[in-house]
Amino acid sequence: MEKKHLFLLFSIIFLMMLGFGIIIPILPFFVTKIGATTTQLGILSASYNIMQFIFAPIWGRLSDKYGRKPFILLALFGFSASFILFGFSTNYYEMLFYRVLAGITSAAGIPTITAMVADIFPPKERAKGMGIVGAGVGLSFVFGPALGGILGDISLSLPFFVSGVLAFITLIFTWILLPESLPKEKRGTYLKKKPTSSLGAIFSNLGLLYQIMLVTSLAFAAMETVFALYISYEFGLTSKDMGYMFLIMGLISASLQGGIGKLVKRFGESKLLATGIFFYVLGFFCVLLASTFLEFALTLCLFGLGQGMMRTTNTAMISQRTPDGQGATSGNMSAMDTMGRIAGPILAGWLFTFSHSMPFIISGILCFGLLAVYLGRVHHLPEPEPEPESEADAYSPASQ
Repeated sequence: MEKKHLFLLFSIIFLMMLGFGIIIPILPFFVTKIGATTTQLGILSASYNIMQFIFAPIWGRLSDKYGRKPFILLALFGFSASFILFGFSTNYYEMLFYRVLAGITSAAGIPTITAMVADIFPPKERAKGMGIVGAGVGLSFVFGPALGGILGDISLSLPFFVSGVLAFITLIFTWILLPESLPKEKRGTYLKKKPTSSLGAIFSNLGLLYQIMLVTSLAFAAMETVFALYISYEFGLTSKDMGYMFLIMGLISASLQGGIGKLVKRFGESKLLATGIFFYVLGFFCVLLASTFLEFALTLCLFGLGQGMMRTTNTAMISQRTPDGQGATSGNMSAMDTMGRIAGPILAGWLFTFSHSMPFIISGILCFGLLAVYLGRVHHLPEPEPEPESEADAYSPASQ
């Protein structure tokens, strides 16, 4: 596999995450129509992420041993089947079962795609590679929620069926066109030693970067879980309105991530990461001041800026410094992301029962504290791996 295949990875992750983005504005209304509470909504969202937390590191480590492509195919198959079945659900426990199934299988997706990028890019170029793939995620959130809002006006089940079909089409596309990035002779290099566990990663010498991924994911997931209900209950806005807001946010995030390589060269990854966290802090408190469609849309632009600067640079910084295989490392990063998405929805659903504003206040406070900790500890991070001496070295296990 070569760098020219990066566009293929971009397309795969775009189509896969487009299906995920489609259901964002619909899921709260689809669940509450059967009489589920906001706490149950939080548990439903968290169940998906609990499975991702457990299985992402497992799939990541197995991809170091057996290659990346089989696990991307597994993720797409599970995603397709579980979303279509979810659309046919008639009670809460059916929904819960299918969300668990989706979490187990789809946990193999992003870690292995991230590991593929690390396979083909040397350390100092990984931010560029991660940024282009990250732009695929960003663009999926440009079109996904907007499309979901439109489809949801026709039927609340329709977005789930469309998501499942998109995943199946992507499965065929991937099976035929995507080459393997990890040759057989390079597999298993890191299995001779025990890789860092997901919980161990939080307390490792890269713990600060993993903590950033955990806390920002928690805060954003909390906002994402109740945002549709907040703008509906407080201001009468609809799921279609939310879809358009996320379209604007996704455009900004994707644009930044697509050009992140140039920004890294000019400002450095550390400064971009801090700036991204700052935009998150600003966004959470601006939500409390907004009251119209335009004001909420502008507020989500702050989250788009934060995501565009923060997530790609954080991923690249971990990838450059890890002592473990890229599959195991990507699995741990995904575990941090999903650990946040476990706690975030539950916390948001519970806080929302006390005050509709409380999830945003707590999320803003958490991100402000995170920024302060990061600025105080960033200079203690280990140095990145040295550049490989030749192009061939860039594809060796030592450079992964």
